[in-house]
Amino acid sequence: MFSKVLIANRGEIALRIVCACRELGIRTSVAHSQPDGDSLAVRLADEAVCIGPASSEQSYLNVAAIVTAAAMVGADAVHPGYGFLSESAVLADACQAAGVVFIGPPPHVLRLLGDKARARRVMQAAGLPVVPGTDSFDTPEEGTRLAETLGFPLLIKATAGGGGRGLRVARTARDLEHSLGAARREAAAAFGDPRLYLERYVDEPRHIEFQILADETRALHLGDRECTLQRRHQKLLEEAPAVGLSEETRHRLGGLVVKAALAVGYRNAGTFEFLVDRGGAPFFIEANARIQVEHPVTEMVTGVDLVKEQIRVAAGEGVSFQQTDVRVTGHAIECRVNAEQAETGRPSPGVIRAFVAPGGPGVRVDTYAHAGCMVWPHYDALVAKVVAHGRDRGEAIARMRRALDMFVIEGIETTMPLHRRVLREPDFLAGRFTTSFLERFIT
Repeated sequence: MFSKVLIANRGEIALRIVCACRELGIRTSVAHSQPDGDSLAVRLADEAVCIGPASSEQSYLNVAAIVTAAAMVGADAVHPGYGFLSESAVLADACQAAGVVFIGPPPHVLRLLGDKARARRVMQAAGLPVVPGTDSFDTPEEGTRLAETLGFPLLIKATAGGGGRGLRVARTARDLEHSLGAARREAAAAFGDPRLYLERYVDEPRHIEFQILADETRALHLGDRECTLQRRHQKLLEEAPAVGLSEETRHRLGGLVVKAALAVGYRNAGTFEFLVDRGGAPFFIEANARIQVEHPVTEMVTGVDLVKEQIRVAAGEGVSFQQTDVRVTGHAIECRVNAEQAETGRPSPGVIRAFVAPGGPGVRVDTYAHAGCMVWPHYDALVAKVVAHGRDRGEAIARMRRALDMFVIEGIETTMPLHRRVLREPDFLAGRFTTSFLERFIT
C-alpha cells in the first residue's frame, strides 16, 4: 500500500480523498492553488504544497507543477479526483516517468476514452448500442461539413470533455455556426483541448450511467444511476438505482459494460453513460475514466467505498470483492448544492457567513465549506453534495427534504430552493421526467 498520496484537486473531492486515505493509513499532501491555501482539505491533510496562482491553467491543469509537487513531498501516488487532469494521459505518463503511481486507468485507456469520438467506435465494436455521430474535428469548417452528413438536430461535444463542458445543441445550420466557436473556447479552457465532435441529438431522453471497477484480472459493475435532472447539461440531482430503467435493460447493460471494460483493458473506477430514448432504447454516449461527482449515491446503496477501491486497485491489491457480493439496498438521492442563483443559475461567489450541515438517519454531506470560507469565482460552483438514503425512493425523498430544510448556508445564494421545489413536484415524485424537465419546470 502507498505511504503518501498527493491529491491533485480541490474542494469536496480533495477532502473526500483525504478521508479515504486516512482510513487506509496513508498520509496525504494536497496540491493547491494560492486561493485554496486555507481550504478544509488543506487544513485536514497531513501536509500541503502550493502549485500556482488562481488560474487553473497555472495550477490544477499544470502537469509539471503536479509532478514536481509529488517529488517534493515524497508521494508515491497521485490521485487526480474528478475534472481538471483526472482523465489526462499526459499526467498519467508524467507520473509513470517520475516513478509515481497515477490513481486511475493506464495511459493507453485514458487516450482511448479521452477521445470521446474514438471511444464511441470502440464501444460499438464491443457490443454497446451507440448514438450516430462523427469523428473529432479541429476547425469550424470541418464541423459544418460533417454536420451536413449527420443531419440536424445534433449535439456539439468536446472530444476531451465531460461534465457538460463544451456541450451545445444545434437544431439548425445557423445554430451550428453560432455555437462551434463558443464550444471550442469552452473545451480549450476546461480541458486544454479545443477539438469537438458531433452526435445525433436524442430528444427528451433520460440519462443513465453504470459504475464499474476493474483490476488486472477482472471487471465488475455496481449498478446504475439516474442522472436525468440537469440544467444546461449540468447534473443537479442524481439517484441510485435509476428510476427510468427496466430490469431487463438494467441486466443487459450491466453485462455489456463489464464486457466493454475488459475489451479495452480498463483498470480502476469508471462510468459508462447512456441516453435512454422515449421508447426505452439505450444508447452509449461516453465513458468517464475517473471517479464521478455523483459516486456517493452508489456508495450508499452498495456499501462500497469507491475511493478506497480506487486506491487499492492502483496499489496492486485488486478489487476487494466479487460481482456476486454486490447488493443494491434501498434508494439514494444526491442534490448538488451549487453557489448559484436558484432560478437563473448565475454564479454566486462570496464569503459563507454561516454554515450548518444537516445530519440524522440516512443523511451524508460531502463538502469543503465552513463558516468564513470563500467560494471563489475561479472554479466550479459546487459547494456541497447532500445525499439521502432510505429503504425505498419515498423514504429517500423524505429524508432529503428534511436535510435541505435543516441545511443553513448564509452569505451566498445556492440551488437549495430549486431542489426543494423539485422534491415536491408531482412529476418528479412519479418518476416522469427527462433531461429537459428542469428547463420546463423553472419557466
